[in-house]
Amino acid sequence: MTTLGLLHPGHAAEDDYPRIEQLLGSDIRVELVHTDAGTDTGAAAADALRREAPDRLAPAVEGLRLAGAEAAVWAGGGFAPGWEAAHEQIRALALAAGTPASSTAFGFVHAAREIGVTRVAVGSTWPEEVAALFGAFLRAGGVEVVAPSDGSAGTGGVEEVFALARAANTPDAEAILLPDPALHTVAHLPALEKELGKPVLTAHQVTVWEALRLTDRRVHAPGLGALFTREPIVQA
Repeated sequence: MTTLGLLHPGHAAEDDYPRIEQLLGSDIRVELVHTDAGTDTGAAAADALRREAPDRLAPAVEGLRLAGAEAAVWAGGGFAPGWEAAHEQIRALALAAGTPASSTAFGFVHAAREIGVTRVAVGSTWPEEVAALFGAFLRAGGVEVVAPSDGSAGTGGVEEVFALARAANTPDAEAILLPDPALHTVAHLPALEKELGKPVLTAHQVTVWEALRLTDRRVHAPGLGALFTREPIVQA
């Protein structure tokens, strides 16, 4: 059994993770521990994300240690402090957890490299200031954002997810990124990729993939999109 430890902000859309476990169809367990999601908006939200530090996650990290997690991935705003500072945060998280560690933000960069894309479109429900921080992080990792987030807000239902992806899509984008962890996306990945004709990377999908990468597990799970069909694979 491989246990993946995820630090998830708040309680939005976390039921995507049991669905991922089912689609992986192997001896992989996703251990989810919730952290404070925050309530700031706009520039205040961006400032709050920049100030985030691993010591604020200490209680949640202890939960992952008790669960026997073999990797720790922070699914919150790890991109906000910038590329270099984010590396320092992840090193501190790894020390606290006693395991390899990463964040969803780094996961998006690594996933883009995995599927061989460097030009992406981003659709999110985040405020403009927060979306700009995410775009800057991607650029620092060698991923160009060719279409920005539209910054729309909503309930995160299936109609919104598809509308967000369609609005972000442009012909020169090699993949579509939906980075908001408050969106339910896992059930819709094959349909999204079929409609748009290109890979779709989403927060929960990328978070679990990044945790698997840290544990040297490769699972072939087409139901989780193109990201989970890369070679070499470990059949479930």
